[in-house]
Amino acid sequence: MLATTHLACVPHEVVLATLMQTSQHRLVELDFFRGLVLLIIVVDHIGGSILSRFTLHAWALCDAAEVFVFLGGFATATAYAALAERRTDAIARNRFLKRSLEIYRAFLVTAGLMLLVSAMMVAFSVDAPNLATNDLDDLINAPLASLGDILLFRRQPYLASVLPMYAFFALMVPVVLPLARGKPWLLLAGSVALWAGAPHLAGWLPGVGNTPWDFNPLAWQLMFVVGLIARCQPVWQRVAACRWGWIVTLLAAGVVGAAAYYKLAIATAPLAPGFKQNLMWLRVLNFLAIAWLVATLVRFGWTGKIAQRLPWISLIGRKGLVCFVAGTVISLVVDSLLYQATDGLLDVPLGLAADAIAVVSLMLVAWAAEPVSRFIASCASRRPARARGIANLARASGTARANRYD
Repeated sequence: MLATTHLACVPHEVVLATLMQTSQHRLVELDFFRGLVLLIIVVDHIGGSILSRFTLHAWALCDAAEVFVFLGGFATATAYAALAERRTDAIARNRFLKRSLEIYRAFLVTAGLMLLVSAMMVAFSVDAPNLATNDLDDLINAPLASLGDILLFRRQPYLASVLPMYAFFALMVPVVLPLARGKPWLLLAGSVALWAGAPHLAGWLPGVGNTPWDFNPLAWQLMFVVGLIARCQPVWQRVAACRWGWIVTLLAAGVVGAAAYYKLAIATAPLAPGFKQNLMWLRVLNFLAIAWLVATLVRFGWTGKIAQRLPWISLIGRKGLVCFVAGTVISLVVDSLLYQATDGLLDVPLGLAADAIAVVSLMLVAWAAEPVSRFIASCASRRPARARGIANLARASGTARANRYD
C-alpha cells in the first residue's frame, strides 16, 4: 500500500514491473513506519510509560504487533523483488533462508540478554514483574535442559517471543512470495484457513509444560501474508480509485471509531491472552481498517513529508533487527527501574523521563549501528590480511635462511 498508491487501477503486469523498478530504492514511508513502530514497541513495554497511554493499544483492539508483522511482510516483498531484479530468484531465495538463520541468532541473543538483564536486576535487589525470573531459576537449576529448551524454541524469555515466528516467516518466503505475485487469492485463502485453525493447532507448537507461545505463528502468518500481498498486488489502488471507494473509507472510519469507543468506554477488564496470541478476527478487522485510513494519508503525501522532517525515525526503521534487539533491553531495564522507583504506581514526571530515556537510547543505537558494524567489518578484514602478511614474512624468512645455508 505505502509507496504504490499512485499506480491506481493499472494492469497487474504494469504494477509488478513498476514494483521491480522501484524496489531497489528504499521506501521513505516504509522506513518511517517501521521506525515509529519500533519506538512504540519500546514504550509500550514500559509499564509506567506516559506515551504508551496514547499509542495504538490504548484506543484500538489491535496494537503495534500487527503493524510490525504487516510491515515485515511488506518489506520482505520489497527486498525480495530488489534482489531478484539485481541478481536472480535463486539468490533471493537463498538470501531469505540465510535471513531465517540471522533471526534465529537474534532470538538467541535476545533470550540471553533477557536472562542477563534479569540476573543483574535480581543481583541489585530490583523486583519488577516483567523480569524473566522463572526462566532464570530454571536455568540455574537445570542449565543444560534450559539451554536446550531455548535452542528449540520451547522456552522463549520475555520479549524474545516475537522472533521465533519471524524466523518461520523468513523460511516460508521462497514458497509464498511467488504465490503473492501470481496467485494471491489462492495464497490468501490458504492463509485464512491456517489462521482459522491456528487455535486448535497451537498445542503442536514446542513448549515447556502448558506454557503457550505469546505469538502463535500459525495465526500471525495472516498479517505477514497480507503485507506480502499488499506489496505485490494493487488491490488497495483498484478499490480506492473506484467510484464507491469513498464508501470503504467511510466504513473503515466507522470500524476504527467503534473499536475506540469499545476500548475506551465499554471494556473494563483486559482482554483474554488468547485474543492476541491467536490473532482473533476483531484484531484483524480493526487493523485492516486502520491500515486503510493510513494508506489514504500516504496517498496524499502527508506521511512522506513527516518522514522527511523526522529522518531519525526512518534511521531506526532501517536498522530494524538491531533496534528491535536493543529495544528489548532498553524496555526491560527502564521498565524495571521505573517500577522500582515508583512501587508500580503511575508517576507522570518519572514516566515521561523514562519515555525520553528509552527513545533517546534507541536513537543512539540506530545512529551507532552503522559505524560499529563498519568498525567490526574492518577489524575482521584486517585479521586475514595480517595473517597473510605474517605467513608471507615467515616464508620469506625461511627462504632467506635456506639460501644462506646453501
